[in-house]
Amino acid sequence: MIRHLAPAPAIATAIALTLSWAALPARADQIWVSNELDDTLSVIDVATLEVIATYPTGQRPRGIIFNSDYTRLYICASDSNAVQVMDPATGQILHDLPSGADPEQFVLSPDDRMLWIANEDDALTTVVDTETRGVVAQIAVGIEPEGMGMSPDGRLQVTTSETTNMAHWIDTETHQIVANSLVDARPRHVEFTPDGTEMWVSSEIGGTVTVFDVASRAELAKIAFSLPGIRPERLQPVGMKFSPDASKIFVALGPSDHVAVIDTASREVIDYILVGRRVWHMALSPDGTQMFTTNGVSGDVTIFDVATHRTIRTVKVGRYPWGAAARPAPAD
Repeated sequence: MIRHLAPAPAIATAIALTLSWAALPARADQIWVSNELDDTLSVIDVATLEVIATYPTGQRPRGIIFNSDYTRLYICASDSNAVQVMDPATGQILHDLPSGADPEQFVLSPDDRMLWIANEDDALTTVVDTETRGVVAQIAVGIEPEGMGMSPDGRLQVTTSETTNMAHWIDTETHQIVANSLVDARPRHVEFTPDGTEMWVSSEIGGTVTVFDVASRAELAKIAFSLPGIRPERLQPVGMKFSPDASKIFVALGPSDHVAVIDTASREVIDYILVGRRVWHMALSPDGTQMFTTNGVSGDVTIFDVATHRTIRTVKVGRYPWGAAARPAPAD
C-alpha cells in the first residue's frame, strides 16, 4: 500500500486556478487521469496534448469511469471509502455513493444503472444502484479483489482477487458466483473482447495474461513476456486495452516501463513500447488513434500511436497517476 500524502502547495494553487476555468465550455476530446497522491484529476486536451484543468477529489483517487453519455464521472476515492460522482462539465463533485471499504476499481452495467465495485479490504464486490444510491448487493469474493470486468451483454461480471489468485464469474441477475477460475499470482485487470467471446486477465506477480473462452470458461492461452535487458520480475502486467478493431491488445507492464503489444489472433507479443516509469493503466483516445498511459513513478502520461506504436509525447500530470478515461468532445 502507498502511504497517503497531503497535497503539495503547488498542487493546491493549481487547483484554485483551474476551478475558475470550470464554467468554460469544452470542445475537444479529453483524457481524464486520476492522481493518486495529489487527490486530483488532470484533464488532457487530446488536440493539444496539454493539461487544461485540474480538479480536487476525495482521498487517493484510483479507478475512474464515465457513464455512456459522458455526463457523469465516477471516481474511486479509496482512502475516503467512497465512490464520488462528478459533473465533468464543471468539475464539481455532485454526491458520494456508498461504495464499501477501500474501493479501487469498478465497472458500470451497460444501462448505466448498476455500479460494481471491488472492496479490497473487505473481500467483497459491492453493487450500487446509481439512481437510488442504495446498495443492492454485497458478494463475498476472494481476498483483495481488484480487477473488474463486465461482459458486453451485461450478463456476467468478473472480479479478480489478488491474494486468492482467482477470477470470480458472477451472474448479474442473481448476484451469485457461477464459477471460479484460477489464474497466476496477483490478478490485476480484466478485459472482455468487444464481441464478448473471450476474457483476458492480467496477473502482475505471475507475469502472465490468461485468456478464457467465455461460453465454456475454459482457459485458451497463457501469454508470458520477455524483454532484453529487463529482469523477468519487473515484467508485471497490470492494465490492458484493446485496439478499436480488437486485433491487438496493449498490456501495461508496470515497473518494466514498457507496454507490450499482443496480436489477439496469434496471441503472440509483437512489440514493446517504452513509456514512463511504472506504467499502470491506459485510455484510448475517442477517435481510436492514440493511447494514453498513466506512469505512476514519473508522474506523467505517455501518448503513442496505436497503429505504428510510435511514441508521440509525454505530458506531466500529478503525483502517481493511476486511472485514465476518455471523454469525447460534447456535441454542439
